[in-house]
Amino acid sequence: MEFTKSLLKGKLIKRYKRFFVDVNLNKEIVTAHCPNTGSMKGLLDKGNEVYLFKHNDPKRKLKYGLEIIKAKKNFVGINTHRANKIVHHGLDNNLIKEFKNNDKINSEVFFNKETRFDFLIEKKNQKSFLEVKNVTLFRDKKTAEFPDAITTRGSKHLLTLIDAIKRGYKSYLIFLVQIQNMEYFKIAKDIDNKYYENYLIAKKAGVNFLAYRCNISSKKIYIDKKIKIIDE
Repeated sequence: MEFTKSLLKGKLIKRYKRFFVDVNLNKEIVTAHCPNTGSMKGLLDKGNEVYLFKHNDPKRKLKYGLEIIKAKKNFVGINTHRANKIVHHGLDNNLIKEFKNNDKINSEVFFNKETRFDFLIEKKNQKSFLEVKNVTLFRDKKTAEFPDAITTRGSKHLLTLIDAIKRGYKSYLIFLVQIQNMEYFKIAKDIDNKYYENYLIAKKAGVNFLAYRCNISSKKIYIDKKIKIIDE
């Protein structure tokens, strides 16, 4: 997935009210939209290098949007709205080993009245649901983690993926690691132990879990490499 134009580099001042960040951009302080409702744990140190996308839409209240933060020498893609686009690009270009040469890819498909999964993929008469979780947390040099805060919605998705299996679908969840240089992934059970318990239940029930790392730059983000999931 390529950005339609080059991102602008600045320095983070602070994030506030979840959706706003102040950034020092060319010696001017600008307020940018933060397209990530998570805690962004470990990413928000003052002075961190950040990359902004400048919007041309005159109707937008904020001209800039935050896309990338450089934390502990690693680029981290924080825009959760781009996660599905990155995965869709990966599906279209056979970058995900488990989903090569698909017959049909459907986005944002309702499973029931309450739950909509990110993708429904059809291949050789087999239908598979694929849910995407964007990963931005890392607390050591090589291991990415999810979630970065308690996620009851995430637990609900895990249990619904089990229901999908009972109805004849295959179920997959991909942890999209938008962090450079990661080699492993694990569930942050100290942050949300309930999610970890439901992850183990879902895995035993047949839900397939994948973790893929992204290649990230100020020009593009794309799926780069499958990484190992560590169960502890």
